[in-house]
Amino acid sequence: MDNIYPINQGITKRQIDELCIQKGLILWLTGLSGSGKSTIAKEVQRKLFESGKMSYILDGDNLRLGLNKDLGFSFEDRKENLRRASEVACILRENNIIVISCFITPFASLRKLIADLCGDGFHLVYVEASLGTCEKRDPKGLYKKARDGVIKDFTGIGQDYEIPEKSSLHLNSNINSIDTLSGQVIQFLSKLEDNDHS
Repeated sequence: MDNIYPINQGITKRQIDELCIQKGLILWLTGLSGSGKSTIAKEVQRKLFESGKMSYILDGDNLRLGLNKDLGFSFEDRKENLRRASEVACILRENNIIVISCFITPFASLRKLIADLCGDGFHLVYVEASLGTCEKRDPKGLYKKARDGVIKDFTGIGQDYEIPEKSSLHLNSNINSIDTLSGQVIQFLSKLEDNDHS
């Protein structure tokens, strides 16, 4: 693009790595609305904080109130919403923050786009919950609105959710508590850290 000159940061990635006690990465939680993504993320963040590690939760609803408030829910808008979120996640990861991204991300093509954009340090986490389970929870009342025709193209009702064929971590919130699920995430992160040090 013309007349755009990106600057290099004054501090190098190597200097940041030497300063920080943790390595940045991206956990991308995908699943139906109401599957427990945000609740799991908050508990993981709490446990990480207690162990002296910094993390940041990137939440779809939060971004749609600010950075992405100009976007709707068409396929192209969803794609742009996730592209912007991925860019933010990458910036945070480069500064050694553990990023916990919570987005429905319903299509395999979108998940591949994100994985390709984020590259190393990206880990897809599938939070499984049946449509029935999510509708029973319905913490935001969105499924009822979708069933009543108020919300169009709602994932799980008017739009499909493509179950990931492969993920770095598979969490089943149909049968497990939030404490168990967040513990599984912490255990996964510990294994990654052990592998980095081996």
